Amino acid sequence: MAWVFLIVAGLLEVVWALAMKESQGFTRFRATVVMLGAMAGSFTLLALAMRSLPLGTAYMIWTGIGAVGAFAAGIWLLGEALTMQRAIAALLILAGLVTMKLSQ
Repeated sequence: MAWVFLIVAGLLEVVWALAMKESQGFTRFRATVVMLGAMAGSFTLLALAMRSLPLGTAYMIWTGIGAVGAFAAGIWLLGEALTMQRAIAALLILAGLVTMKLSQ
């Protein structure tokens, strides 16, 4: 169950990052509320996952899901550029996540 908590926590990190962007400096109420709710959920689920997963593993996977997810969401939802360098960087992060998971 810890891995499920961790994956959902990472996905909520993507949600709060997108909502933070959409809040336009916390001037949009709905986006700000979504951001705060997703942050609370993300941190709560991360804490629950850390009950049984090592700190380094849990934190790395949580931030990795958030980083790669926000990168992908930026491209697909916000029209951000996909360059070869950015794609390679995201793939390297994914390779690190897979390696960390396999080490468990």
